Amino acid sequence: MKTSKYLTQAAIIAALYVCLCLLQNLLLPNSASMAVQFRAAEALCILALFTPAALPGLALGCLLFNLTQAGALPLDFFIGTAASFLAAAGMRLLRNVRFWKLPILSLCMPALVNGILVGAELTIYIEGSSFWFNALCVGAGELAVLFSLGLALYGVLSHRGLGNRIFR
Repeated sequence: MKTSKYLTQAAIIAALYVCLCLLQNLLLPNSASMAVQFRAAEALCILALFTPAALPGLALGCLLFNLTQAGALPLDFFIGTAASFLAAAGMRLLRNVRFWKLPILSLCMPALVNGILVGAELTIYIEGSSFWFNALCVGAGELAVLFSLGLALYGVLSHRGLGNRIFR
């Protein structure tokens, strides 16, 4: 029973991630697939605070979305997927660390991991670009998403234990 529930949650999270990215690109063309981005689906990283199924779900969602993008770079299939998984794992590990009753350190993990890994990837692909500039741009986009949409989603799921009831 637990295995099927875990797989179902992971699959739903992956599907939500892909759908949100596709919808964003439909409404704001290429905004979820450019080098500097505000990928709204990254707010779903918050789900790692509520269920371990978010780790494979987010990684799979990132991989599937990148595979659907003609402009996605081959390294992104591996690096983007690994970054999503590692960021979610870091969030999961820090889920009980709170400042002002908020998981501030957890929210910083996607910015740190994606900033380093995706920043390095962009440095490889964009000739003459600076790693630090790329890492800063990717990290800033992640922080913007998580400290706006992510915190809003966290507030909704934390209110009266909704997240714990959904992912029980």
